[in-house]
Amino acid sequence: MACDLAVVGLGYIGLPLAQRACAVGLSTVGYDVSAPVVEGLAAGSSHVDDVSDGEVAAMGAAGFRATTDPSVLAGAGTIVVCVPTGLSAAGDPDLDSLRAAIADVAAQLRPGTLVVVESTSHPGTTEEIVRPALERGSGLTVGEDFHLAYSPERIDPGNSSFTMSNTPRVVSGCTPLCAKHAVAFYGRLVDTVVVARGTREAEMAKLLENTYRYVNIALVDEVALFCDKMGIDIWDVLHCAATKPFGFTAFSPGAGVGGHCIPVDPRYLAVKAESEGFSFDMLSAARQVLGRMPRHVVQRVAGLLEAQGRPLRGARVLLLGVTYKPDIADTRESPAFAVAALLRAGGAHVSYHDPYVPSFDCEGTPLSRRADLAGALADSDLALLLQDHSCYDPTLLARAQCPVLDTRGRTAGVRVTRL
Repeated sequence: MACDLAVVGLGYIGLPLAQRACAVGLSTVGYDVSAPVVEGLAAGSSHVDDVSDGEVAAMGAAGFRATTDPSVLAGAGTIVVCVPTGLSAAGDPDLDSLRAAIADVAAQLRPGTLVVVESTSHPGTTEEIVRPALERGSGLTVGEDFHLAYSPERIDPGNSSFTMSNTPRVVSGCTPLCAKHAVAFYGRLVDTVVVARGTREAEMAKLLENTYRYVNIALVDEVALFCDKMGIDIWDVLHCAATKPFGFTAFSPGAGVGGHCIPVDPRYLAVKAESEGFSFDMLSAARQVLGRMPRHVVQRVAGLLEAQGRPLRGARVLLLGVTYKPDIADTRESPAFAVAALLRAGGAHVSYHDPYVPSFDCEGTPLSRRADLAGALADSDLALLLQDHSCYDPTLLARAQCPVLDTRGRTAGVRVTRL
């Protein structure tokens, strides 16, 4: 069946793209290798924070359908690949999902199709990996028989101010004509299209955006470590510095970094640099600082408990918020995993409260979920605020019977200690 768009990978990138395409009137299909994802969408259920069940129903009414059958790609005028590109167990870039998706696309590719990759990867991926695989698998030639482009995703889960439509979109093509087709496609979805010189520039821009955040978060984390040593209030320091109307961008310290981009993208850049004989010293330093933060937080927990005459071993520690950012359900790369593991290694009994996360495992062991926040605070020896969900009333935390360690600088009180 012919359609305007086929989206490969219906996760945090692909499903919002498909939803936006349906909203502007593009006939759209989705392909995903996960049967539960496809079945859930068919039942009108969304698994992504930024797309509601109602929006999934509206997509279905507009003709959208999801499938695990790659043959659906054959009838699409444009195919956009939105599969995850994370890290392996060893912490190295993992392009297995991208390679598999491209193989599926190549097998169904038809002349005249525009193929766009949105998945994040190192500079050179489109030209050195995607292009040869598509040409080899299809027998077609980029720039002559079909068009190939790269456009890095800019999804920020939970951000209601900057959505797909009003966030400028960077696009690039393997040839000027490829780029022209990509501009025409994204021009229907977003308000502003920015054309990069080439695919390598667009790929590098994506890595720079998140590496910038990675490095600056590491900087403010290290400043927080120093301030703790000196007895300086880091949160007041940040408040004062942020009043400067130029030359300073505020970043907040915490237990670490999480999500699908910030902990991952710098690793892609570092590994690619190493393969080219270049060393990103700043990335190495940032990685060391960020890697120390979970242990620092646990040491602060142990210190607060000892001040109450209670050792960490046997203490009941309540984690408040285990997602990687506030008011979403996404736990990918959340520092809560490392903090929980270190607490349990120290002998603490760890439970958690998070209205967005029905279950949370620590190294294969499910943690006890507390539904009643007030009750959980009442029978814990210490509460650790890891994520500042809007449901966490600062007044309630300030009145908690147990000590509270606030890693987000959100509240204050006699029994509250801030990172």
